[in-house]
Amino acid sequence: MRQNKRMKMIGVTGGVGSGKSEVMKYIAGNYDAAVLLADHAGHLLMKSGQACYEPVRRLFGDGVLDEDGELDRSRIARIVYQDHAQLEALSRIIHPAVRKYISEQIEAAAEQGKTYFFLEAALLLEEHYDEICDEVWYIYAHQSVRRERLKKSRNYSDAKITQMIANQLDEEEFKKRCDITIDNSGTFENTARQIEARMKQWRTP
Repeated sequence: MRQNKRMKMIGVTGGVGSGKSEVMKYIAGNYDAAVLLADHAGHLLMKSGQACYEPVRRLFGDGVLDEDGELDRSRIARIVYQDHAQLEALSRIIHPAVRKYISEQIEAAAEQGKTYFFLEAALLLEEHYDEICDEVWYIYAHQSVRRERLKKSRNYSDAKITQMIANQLDEEEFKKRCDITIDNSGTFENTARQIEARMKQWRTP
């Protein structure tokens, strides 16, 4: 049975390489919070037996299946990278299913009496998830830091990183549309202090 306090909804977004996942891992381990990464939800829903598997398979054909019969997301990514119409068709399958999944997870967390629900999504603003949030955090990092992280963790080329950054909202747009900026350019200890300072303001006596 839920307590009579309302669960707080906090959205988390930011550019590629800003360290959003690390922030979410910290929050999950330190607060009474349900944590959901929208990208992970999309991956889950494309697994065999899940909501998006058959529609995506019909869209692209069996050529996008791996040796285990699962959808090969890297093959699909190569296709939609070159074909905007296919990307749009994929989005029409994935986005509604992810929205439904997120809604179900929010309801489950509320029933469990969680104090907070953190939703992380690179396209949180573009997909209008901010409309269901009490507050939206922008995870910021200097572009040079983001580039270094992406080279080290994902082995991306400079050209690919430049294109990815260009395809996202710019820093000023993020800051204008988000309520709080968390600077994740330096040590994570510094980031954690910023998170704790903000979370203290949410706590009620």
